[in-house]
This record gives sequence, C-alpha cells and structure tokens, in this order.
Amino acid sequence: MAVRILGLDIGKKTIGVALSDEAGITAQPLLLIKRSSLAKDLEDVLRIARENSVGRIVAGLPLNMDGTESSTTGFVLKFVELLRAKSPVPVITWDERLSTAAVERVLIEGDVSRSRRKEVIDKMAASYILQGYLDSGAPGSL
Repeated sequence: MAVRILGLDIGKKTIGVALSDEAGITAQPLLLIKRSSLAKDLEDVLRIARENSVGRIVAGLPLNMDGTESSTTGFVLKFVELLRAKSPVPVITWDERLSTAAVERVLIEGDVSRSRRKEVIDKMAASYILQGYLDSGAPGSL
C-alpha cells in the first residue's frame, strides 16, 4: 500500500507544507502554517499528517553551501526533535540548500509579483524539498 509523504520547510514565522501523491512520485505545495506557539505548530503538523494518511515526514534542513550548520540549523533540529517525540511516523531531515533560491528564481521567471511570491514561496520550497527527497530514491521515497 502506498503512503503519502509530508514535506516541511520550517521557518521562524511560517512552516511551508507539501504533500506527495500516493505513488511517491510528485510533490505538491499544500498549505502554509503561520507559526503561533511551538505546541500549536507541532499539533498542526501532526493533524495534517494524520488527515492525509502520511507515512513519513521530511523536514528541510538548512545548511550553509559548504555543508556546515547555518544560523537556523539548530532551530530546525530542535523542532524536528520535538516532532519526532510526538509523531507516530518517522521524521527525517533533508538538505534544503538552495530550495528557496530555486523556487524564487522560478517564480520570478514566471513573472509572479513580489507580494504573491511572499505568499507562496514557503509552501513551494517545501514542495521543492520533498521532490528532491522523492527523486533521490531514499528509503521510503518510492
């Protein structure tokens, strides 16, 4: 039985959420969670995972271009650690280097206005992260 995979782009103000198709081939942007409290944010992610019969959660891990931890790596790892403690499904991290830049470039090339880009960039970045995971053939991605 195929299960869906949830992708997350965890930021300090928002969490972009993407969802794979049941075959685990494509990732689609799903929604944007506006951060409020840690407990509520975790609850929202777990509710979305439950509602979509998710079998795995992939969280983007922000690293510097040389592979070292960035200023936000620790913040994301702490969220992932708390999510793992509450999640009934595996939660893994995935290198998200260049995801936001790549998505922004696509949106600019598509002539999307600056205000509209701000609205969609985080959930599209989550989709980009998840698609990279799916394309890699990593365990649970096929």
